[in-house]
This record gives sequence, C-alpha cells and structure tokens, in this order.
Amino acid sequence: MVDLIVRAAAPSDARDILAIYAQIVERTAISFETEVPSEETIKARIFEVSARYPYLVCHCDGHFAGYAYANLFRSRPAYASTAETTAYVREDFRGKGVGTALYEALLAKLSGAGIHCAVAAITLPNPASVALHERCGFEPVGVLREVGRKFGVFHDVGWWQRHLSSNGETMSFHQSRPDQTGDQ
Repeated sequence: MVDLIVRAAAPSDARDILAIYAQIVERTAISFETEVPSEETIKARIFEVSARYPYLVCHCDGHFAGYAYANLFRSRPAYASTAETTAYVREDFRGKGVGTALYEALLAKLSGAGIHCAVAAITLPNPASVALHERCGFEPVGVLREVGRKFGVFHDVGWWQRHLSSNGETMSFHQSRPDQTGDQ
C-alpha cells in the first residue's frame, strides 16, 4: 500500500518543486515557461500563491512526489469565483495516485473557500494530464489551436472545467501563510 501525505507547501519545498518543474520546462511543452526559474523564484511563487489560494505538496512513502496549486484565473472581479489549477507529479511517482490525492485535496480546499469553478489548461497532447483531470471530475470545454510556441513548434491548449460549489458566493481562502524562511 502506498502512503500518501498531502500538506501545505512551504518555501522550504522550493528545491523539491524545482527538481520536478525543471524537467518539465527543459524537456516538454507541458509548461510554456522557456527558462527554468530559480529556487528563489519558486519560493516567491509559493509565498504569493499561498496568500490567496492553496499550494499543496505530496509525499509518497516518505519521498517528495508532486505538487499542485490554484491561482487567479483572470483579474476582473467577475472571475473571483473561478480558480485555475495546476498539478505536477515526479516522473517516478506517476501512476501511484499522487496526482489524484493532490487534486482531491486542492478541490476540497477550493470548494470550502467558496470557489465555484476550477479550470485547467492542458498543452495537447497530454493523455496523462487529461486522464487525471477527467478522473477528478473535470470536463473538456474547448481547445485553443496553436496558441503556444515551444521548441519551434506551435501547440494547442485544451481547457477543462469542474464546478465545485453551487451557491456562487466567494469566500477568501485562508491557509496559514508560510513565512519567508520556510518555517511553519
């Protein structure tokens, strides 16, 4: 049996997050980021995202296995009840339930905070990410053709959506915000 522990991310997780994300940036079009960010940049992102949305990490059998977070979908006030979600799983932990555990926790936190709708953008093709999102209740809602260019190739981006709450009220997400040193 696999032991999965999902918890709030802290700046001290930046090195482990970067180890996963650097490979995604360098080897794939899954992320349209073209330069690997620094560890300090990842720390700052954790801090900034955690101020308003959940940023989670998962340990599988005692090893750092993946992370997921939500963020602002669009800046206009009418979009305040919608969050964009992202998850990345370390290559050697894929297929062990890490992505599902992260998304279940992330969506529960978003729903509890009054977020009505979660959306996800997936660079296509990416059958593993599509399967994860659909397993977690997301439905495909459209494809933007050739909107990103990486490695000299244009890529399509598919959009998936899942409704979370029914009341339409938005409450702010409150997570203990990690401090700059990574202590919690």
